[in-house]
Amino acid sequence: MTETDVVIIGAGHNGLTCAAYLGMAGLRVKVVERRKVVGGAAVTEEFHPGFRNSVAAYTVSLLNPQIIADLKLHDHGLKIVERRAQNFLPAPDGSYLLTGEGRTHQSVAKLSERDARRVDTFNRELEVIADVLRAFVLRAPPNLVDGFGAGAIREAFNAVGTANILRRLTLEQQRSLLDLFTRSAGEMLDDFFESDLVKALYGFDAIVGNYASPYAAGSAYVMLHHAFGEVNGKKGVWGHAIGGMGAIGQAMAQAARGHGVEIELNEGVREVIVERDRATGVILDNGETIRAKYVVSGVNPKLLYTRLVAADALPGEFLDRIKNWRNGSGTFRMNVALKALPSFAALPGPGDHLSAGIIIAPSLNYMDRAWQDARTQGWSREPVVEVLIPSTLDDSLAPPGEHVASLFCQHVAPQLPDGQSWDDHREEVADLMIATVDKYAPGFASSVIGRQILSPLDLERQFGLLGGDIFHGALTLNQLFSARPMLGHADYRGPLKGLYHCGSGAHPGGGVTGAPGHNAAHVILRDHRALFK
Repeated sequence: MTETDVVIIGAGHNGLTCAAYLGMAGLRVKVVERRKVVGGAAVTEEFHPGFRNSVAAYTVSLLNPQIIADLKLHDHGLKIVERRAQNFLPAPDGSYLLTGEGRTHQSVAKLSERDARRVDTFNRELEVIADVLRAFVLRAPPNLVDGFGAGAIREAFNAVGTANILRRLTLEQQRSLLDLFTRSAGEMLDDFFESDLVKALYGFDAIVGNYASPYAAGSAYVMLHHAFGEVNGKKGVWGHAIGGMGAIGQAMAQAARGHGVEIELNEGVREVIVERDRATGVILDNGETIRAKYVVSGVNPKLLYTRLVAADALPGEFLDRIKNWRNGSGTFRMNVALKALPSFAALPGPGDHLSAGIIIAPSLNYMDRAWQDARTQGWSREPVVEVLIPSTLDDSLAPPGEHVASLFCQHVAPQLPDGQSWDDHREEVADLMIATVDKYAPGFASSVIGRQILSPLDLERQFGLLGGDIFHGALTLNQLFSARPMLGHADYRGPLKGLYHCGSGAHPGGGVTGAPGHNAAHVILRDHRALFK
């Protein structure tokens, strides 16, 4: 048996962030991870001889700059470079949209003079709201509690702090915030723009990891969620971690170990030990027991409470609700090895557009049909595909003259209809994804010399992403902010004493942010100081 102050389940980026902050504060911390590598879904692997790529998470923007600074991740080898262009959207008719610094306005004007006059206004309005939400990222949201006591007083002060942040907004901006939380992205974009490609540019962010139509209520928030990132001090910019996303996990692990944190790999957790309504440790798959004052979970909340905690240890109403925690991103992830760069019919040859996020989804209606198709048939026959070619920015990933590409594909059903298994359809759907890109970049399919395929089932098996959900739970209004993962538990504290949430199933949600880990660590330290002062 081992004893420690804190045991953290999962060495994903949030678990490592939490561990580093707790180690920095002098607590004894042990992280246990069932896989052979750190980083969770932010890992880099060789998937074809000589070709390496980010396996699941694949691009950087949401990683919080305060966390980068506090953990000194650049000192631990992390280097993030910006894309030379941000997004490239080709259309079947040969038109295209190319965005990025000094590019967006001119490219939009070729499609619509009206939209060119409005795009800066839309970006400014989105940025104002994104700035407000950035203020909420590294703090716990107001948490609803029963009765009156110290907890209620604390949350009352938290609510006042939240109100003060919101007061920065004008009344019209508050109306925009309400729209972004409740309306569909499709409706908002139809109101603002006329060009299909311009609407598709923003609409894509509304369906990334969101198994829904861009016309689904609440999809505007998912669009906003992807807007409050930054790279190297530039807001709204996307970038690449040199060496792939695994470089983030490796840097975090080094930072944590530098503060005395122990990280044990190939050590899955079988059970959370509960004694007298308190979590007191974990039992590993190998039978080893780790006792701890605090147990911290970086895994999906539904996985935690339905597989790792005994049902009779939980309040019945809590268990009933967490069983209905909605998962399922509708994503299908691929990495491909390429013998040559693709050439797109809309913009042939090499260029900065090949360093961008290349979005195969020319309209909101295309995205809507993709979702409708997936709901009825299991996957869309005309899927949404984002292609990213990180080797255009990082020559360490592929042999000279060759390249790697990430294919992030929407929409596929997390569970196939009629009892079908993804194991039987993985290759068929992978062929479809490559063929979809080939329609826009003829010759792409013949350039593929190796591929790695991750269906929703594969994502669940390998990374614990239930239903392939990259966010550890849908970003819907009833699973956001004070309701993430449930009203009464938005403060990173579980229903059992000594049990905490530090993963993406806690506020502010998914993406490689580090924020849930940061926030959970500060709550744990507050509780620890109150207990031992």
